[in-house]
Amino acid sequence: MKRLIIAAGGGGDAVAAAMLHAALYGDEGPAVIFTYAWDRLLIDPVPGPRGTRDFTGLRPITPTVSAVPAEARPIAPAGSSLPVLAATLPHTFALLDTHRGAVGITLQLEELVSHLQPESIDLLDVGGDILARGDEPTLKSPLADALTLAAAAQLNPPVRLLIAGPGLDGELSLADLRPLLGPVVHTLMAKDIEPISSILEWHPSEATAMLAATARGVRGTCEIRDAGLPVPLTDEAPRIHEVDLGEALSRNNLASALMATTALDEVEARSREICGFSEIDYERKKAARLKGHKPVVRDAESVLPLLDQFEARAHSCGVTHTTFRRISEALHLSGSQHSAVRQMLLSRRPEQYDPPLWRIEK
Repeated sequence: MKRLIIAAGGGGDAVAAAMLHAALYGDEGPAVIFTYAWDRLLIDPVPGPRGTRDFTGLRPITPTVSAVPAEARPIAPAGSSLPVLAATLPHTFALLDTHRGAVGITLQLEELVSHLQPESIDLLDVGGDILARGDEPTLKSPLADALTLAAAAQLNPPVRLLIAGPGLDGELSLADLRPLLGPVVHTLMAKDIEPISSILEWHPSEATAMLAATARGVRGTCEIRDAGLPVPLTDEAPRIHEVDLGEALSRNNLASALMATTALDEVEARSREICGFSEIDYERKKAARLKGHKPVVRDAESVLPLLDQFEARAHSCGVTHTTFRRISEALHLSGSQHSAVRQMLLSRRPEQYDPPLWRIEK
């Protein structure tokens, strides 16, 4: 395997890494994608990232790195999208384990590089919050990206930092990011999405969904997250930029503070000190809230009027698209209802589907 791609933020960044490989290295064999097992609560109800102790059926690659093959299973009650990705895509998904902090992740990367001898190492972030200072008021999830940046910066071989879809995660605006971005490496097109198109039918990542949609030509404003954040879908969105890794590290105060950490608790403490919060705390609070809230069971006839109300409000705010995850959260659907309602909407109103987004009708 010639390419090692580090998915900076977990979740959808692993899917985007497969998209990147198809776009840049498509004629070569599969890559090794080094990634967190860290999914949204729709897939994994347990807050925070999963480690090697949270799976059965892992396949060792090096003394500290294991692959997540299709037959691997997360230990209940945890969940993970990685076995399904491994079953669908040809790539090897190597598990990034956070339990020993940035020091442990650096050791994992050193072992992988020594074992694989890759021709290139790419660190991929969708959205660009890896370039945050840490004090931005719109910042919501800096920890994962800062941790991978801290580890990758300590490797001896050169690592290329790539930002795909600047601004699509809704954390740093395109205006804030534009002065920090380097040259365009590639502009994603519809053909680049084909290898992951089936995954986008079920994966809850919103940033990667918008990245794929804009590569297919979708433009407008997409409402995301439980807070209903509007994100512009512009001509800039499907572009992949290179950024100097050293400059990113010097700018990212959290990443610099994490370089010597040896435990996830220590990583969270640094995040609270520098950013004022840890996103795992947010997940803990949200998981506790969801656990105490019994979802309302809705049939198709009760969902559609609620969706109409949601769309009317969104349209009045200039929103043209939304994600299925946002629909589920706005309508207070459970994880099991999410898939059923999605299929019902595609069946009843297929004209509103701008894959993989939902178009808001007037």
